[in-house]
Amino acid sequence: KLCEGILNILEKDTKTSCQVACLEALRILSRDKKVLVPVTTKKNMQILMKLAKLDTLEDPLEKVSEFPVIVETLKCLCNIIFNSSVAQKLSLELNLAAMLCNLLQKCKDRQLVDDIKCFDLRLLFLLSLLHTDIRAQLRQELQGVQILTQALESSLSVRWTEEYKAAEDRDRPPLSLQDTDCAIEALKALFNVTLDSWNVHSKNESHQFRYMAAILRHCLLTTGPTEEKTEELH
Repeated sequence: KLCEGILNILEKDTKTSCQVACLEALRILSRDKKVLVPVTTKKNMQILMKLAKLDTLEDPLEKVSEFPVIVETLKCLCNIIFNSSVAQKLSLELNLAAMLCNLLQKCKDRQLVDDIKCFDLRLLFLLSLLHTDIRAQLRQELQGVQILTQALESSLSVRWTEEYKAAEDRDRPPLSLQDTDCAIEALKALFNVTLDSWNVHSKNESHQFRYMAAILRHCLLTTGPTEEKTEELH
């Protein structure tokens, strides 16, 4: 009943601070599989997707004041998807992966969106891990390999000297913690999406995988903010 009450509040047009507080409570509650039954309905998933700005294809990410709500909602969705097979099935029905790819594209060249990008990537990783149909959808319909590779390239701040050769700068500073976390989530999602990609047939796929290989080489030459994070990145 507590979860239902929280979702009833979130469905209304309440203040940002109230929304964040409700979402923080829901995120903690959503770690328990037993309380997720009332949460994992189509209506409630759509409420959360709306709060995460996943229901608007064209609207850009402009209101910085809304960013904490988007981040906290994505965190909730990560817990819910991970802990509920019903939510995983609803994700396919509601086309969640396509909406996450669209949100990720909106994050390109934007400031103050690193947390949104990171949890968007984490959710794509979870969906591609837990639902084989969504994994196939990402690969075949949503240009998932390209989108995730571009997200990885952006997080690593890759500079190119040739088509498939990244610039090597031995004196560059370590990645920030946020960029490292985004890169790690992108790598995990890419692994899932390319898991069954041993046979590369088209010229475009060949280009995409050579491009990805160059970025992965650059990644191995990159250091994170700590030794532990560098090891996780590699």
